[in-house]
Amino acid sequence: MNESNCCDIAKEKVNLETSQIAWKELQRFFASGTAVFVAPDLDLVDVAYQFSIDHKDQVTTWMQNNQVALVSDQQATSWFEADAEVWAVVVKPWILVQQ
Repeated sequence: MNESNCCDIAKEKVNLETSQIAWKELQRFFASGTAVFVAPDLDLVDVAYQFSIDHKDQVTTWMQNNQVALVSDQQATSWFEADAEVWAVVVKPWILVQQ
């Protein structure tokens, strides 16, 4: 199996683990500092894949562009009050979320 196939399989696995969930169900991850916001202009599956392979350069670039960051108190409060549904995927120890 070539590298491209491995990448495709890994991304498909991440895609299958992505689901929509009520933000209120993720409060404990926010409280523990492991909930990570992913900007809507990014592909959540691609971001999760880059986290899973520990591609630090790409993640750092997204962080510097404010496209990936820990969920802020303001975001958490807003989502909680709106009873928002978010897309989420686990990349241990992180929970990546996107509205």
